[in-house]
Amino acid sequence: MAAPEIPLGYEAKLLNRVEVADDTMSFHFEKPPGFEFRPGQSTDLTLVSPPETDSEGNVRTFSIASAPFEDQLMFTTRMRDTAFKRSLKTVPLGTSLKMEQAIGSFTLHNNSKKSAVLMAGGIGITPFFSIVKQADHERLLHRLYLFYSNRRPEDAPFLESLGKLEESNPNFRLIATMTEMHRSKRKWEGETGLIDKAMLSRYVNDLRGPIFYIAGPPRMVSEIRKMLLASSVNEDDIRADEFAGY
Repeated sequence: MAAPEIPLGYEAKLLNRVEVADDTMSFHFEKPPGFEFRPGQSTDLTLVSPPETDSEGNVRTFSIASAPFEDQLMFTTRMRDTAFKRSLKTVPLGTSLKMEQAIGSFTLHNNSKKSAVLMAGGIGITPFFSIVKQADHERLLHRLYLFYSNRRPEDAPFLESLGKLEESNPNFRLIATMTEMHRSKRKWEGETGLIDKAMLSRYVNDLRGPIFYIAGPPRMVSEIRKMLLASSVNEDDIRADEFAGY
């Protein structure tokens, strides 16, 4: 039987899949020739002739969790019970998917004199993982603060890798916080509770100086935006990327 024809766009071959947190998987793809992106951008992935489908369809938009300097593309997602996610988890390695060109302006600002405060909720870490890795690779002069909120350490992808990046990049500070440690079986000595003004102020001297980036569930994005505006942060200095439905 002939292989299904790949529609116009890029053809990306699935190379590997790894569980990176509870109910969370990373999917590694071959980087198609000519595919370029900036850290923080996203792309549409389309399953071609999937084993099953449902009303949500065969296309999903994913932030690219890998960095441009890396030789593979990585997408990381919570594994909801949908036909798309089930198919992605079960199709044979080597299966080709359709990939569109990278899009989006949720990317690091150019002025390195202005620090960046990155605030991630759960799987909202994916664009920031790309940004922080590329900043380390290029030895960018931007001062980066990453506030990373999860319910438990078990739910937090890339926590160990981010810790290593903090060690290697003197301009990068990781502040991870957990909101439901009573449900965890792990030890935790970091911050607890939601990202709020008090937490930000413990690490960032002046909230009116940086550019703020927020990525996570819509409610979290909305609440943090309100908090920043109430703290006299200029609305032009707030950028957001909502992760709805995963």
